[in-house]
Amino acid sequence: MKKKTRTKQPLHLVLLSAATMSANAADGQTASSHTLPVTVVHGTKYALTSPAIEAIRKEIQQTPGGVSVVDPETYKRGKATTLKDVLDYAPGVFVQPRFGAEEARISIRGSGIQRTFHGRGLKLMQDGAPVNIADGGFDFQAIEPLVAKAVEVYRGANALQFGSTTLGGAINFISPTGYDASPLTVRAEYGSFGTVRGLLSSGGVSGANDYFLSLSHLSQDGFRDHSQQNNQRLFTNVGHRFSENLETRFYLTLALTDSELPGNLTKSQLETNPRQAQRNGFVKIFDYVDSNWKRDFDLFRLANKTTWQDDDQKLTFTSFWSRKDLRHPILFVIDQLTYDFGAGVRYDNTAEVLGHANRLTLGLTPTWGSIDDERHDNVLGQRGPKRASMQQTAVNFDVFGEDQFWLDKTLAVTLGAQLSYAERSNQNAGVGTTNTAFNNNQNWWGFSPKLGLLFQPDAATQVFANISRSFEPPSFGELVGSQLGFQPPTGLFLAATPAVALQAQTATTAEIGSRGTRGPFQWDAAYYFSWIENELLEFQIAPGVGQTKNANKTTHQGVELGLGFDFLHPFGEGSDASKPASKTREKLVLQSHYLWNNFRYRNDQAYGNGPLAGIPEHYLRTDLTYSTPSGFYVGPNIECVPQGYRVDAAGTLFTDAYFLIGAKAGIRRPNGWSLYVEARNLADKRYAATTGVVSDATGSPAQFLPGDGRSFFAGVEYRW
Repeated sequence: MKKKTRTKQPLHLVLLSAATMSANAADGQTASSHTLPVTVVHGTKYALTSPAIEAIRKEIQQTPGGVSVVDPETYKRGKATTLKDVLDYAPGVFVQPRFGAEEARISIRGSGIQRTFHGRGLKLMQDGAPVNIADGGFDFQAIEPLVAKAVEVYRGANALQFGSTTLGGAINFISPTGYDASPLTVRAEYGSFGTVRGLLSSGGVSGANDYFLSLSHLSQDGFRDHSQQNNQRLFTNVGHRFSENLETRFYLTLALTDSELPGNLTKSQLETNPRQAQRNGFVKIFDYVDSNWKRDFDLFRLANKTTWQDDDQKLTFTSFWSRKDLRHPILFVIDQLTYDFGAGVRYDNTAEVLGHANRLTLGLTPTWGSIDDERHDNVLGQRGPKRASMQQTAVNFDVFGEDQFWLDKTLAVTLGAQLSYAERSNQNAGVGTTNTAFNNNQNWWGFSPKLGLLFQPDAATQVFANISRSFEPPSFGELVGSQLGFQPPTGLFLAATPAVALQAQTATTAEIGSRGTRGPFQWDAAYYFSWIENELLEFQIAPGVGQTKNANKTTHQGVELGLGFDFLHPFGEGSDASKPASKTREKLVLQSHYLWNNFRYRNDQAYGNGPLAGIPEHYLRTDLTYSTPSGFYVGPNIECVPQGYRVDAAGTLFTDAYFLIGAKAGIRRPNGWSLYVEARNLADKRYAATTGVVSDATGSPAQFLPGDGRSFFAGVEYRW
């Protein structure tokens, strides 16, 4: 390899005005407001382990596929509680809270569309280290959106450089450090449904050391009965710089979260009284209120990231350890104690090869986790007799490599591959005569290659294409389910079903797209098509009882589109991507996020070529914002699902279309006082934010989770 000097910046390393491009629709600013000069970070202004957002945008734009960066300054202009608040304008992301809470259904390219609880099909990360537990599931409450410096979204195989194997890709929350955090930030919010939110944070530098510390609180009574939420999070990181080239950083997360579960409603119940919780007088165990359905857990997570960087080489080590204590009364009471440990090493080299720009990435990410899983009868929300006891372990080992070679200053080819091993073990502890769980050990191997092309005709435009494979083993949520049973004369009890044998889900995905900016117009667009084998889907095995099985063959195709247009942008200003646009003028920005989701069975014996249930085919989110140089902003927004979608694969139950109107206004400044007011669902529309997903809803019509009604929120923030 020929060593390249820092002064020889190839075109693909220039920080585009279109570095704006990935943040375009997500950030909610104009194209010109994103225009930035070439920035090379030296010295100690930013940590080696947590670069400036300009450098983050610069790096992500080298990806030959769908990626974006969300600037938290945009979503902090309103209520910022859920992942929907964070990712509403990130192209390609569909996310809907279940009942106005942090737990949501999140999907990218159809990943985990049938998972209506927790998360699956994505790699959720904090500063490059997984937040997922080892079996693949993740909890949204482990992340505090208000203390992110940037949010990276890698759709599909574009997340290969982080060791992600899944169809959906990865979302990486990047933390502030003492180098870039405010010495003091105080934020307070209040709103409808008894919502109270507060944040206190501080950051600073002392010699070779720096720190960031935040403490946050969120509580709400909830729009629906029995939907109270109460969450507290402590997040801190401490860094030490050994030299200009070497830095280590430790991260600590403590999350305490209590969540009542109001349950699903029938369509008639949603239309007549969407605020009610699910009630059933037949047996108290089915009554979400009387049997106190909840999901509470305490999380303790300790992580480290160490970075060494010298000219064209960078070596990064990550590790984490976490402990989660889950208390989960539902049809039965789940008690789980989970320990997870993971490590990772990644090597990056940007030295020239044969006189051409080149970027090489190599890495490996082993993870291991154990779960002590106990199941008890639910006796009015309390633990009854123990019915099952299981010891579960999950092991993953991923080795990956990727090389991007620039044939000339406008065209790059990327080759990558990943080899994956996954193991899941469920051991029956033999507790109780009703325990039907049996010992089960499964393992899977996966090989995921990738080929990509990136064409950059000028500094403001990119066109990309790629073809790739993905690999996703099942989590314990799929392998070990629950099944109703009756045992006269004692009545209803619950027993764990036997762990089932499942194949890993694999897919081949082709993608083509473009991102860029031209004067007042900006875009981020991609079309993809996935041929999926053994997709993990839920099928009904008895009335009201579901079990995950592998579908034979399915296809996912879609369009991911983010658009922005500044009506007040002078056409002669900022049209050259190398020149920063004026920051001292008014703006009137229209931004839109549109998704087309076409997911189908392929020659299935039961469903033919019918559509998969659980996600709308069309989804649109749009806002129009007027802003001034003083930081004032105001404008309306809409959310639209123009056509209802299937709740079940059999096509017996559908949602209705909906159209929501909201608005927000405020002043956002880098220092001093900021404030906002926001209104949501102004027409008080009754609609299903999301639903349960089953194979046949004939015997179980209660599948609808109502969205929040009309609501108002206000917040104030002070940054010193």
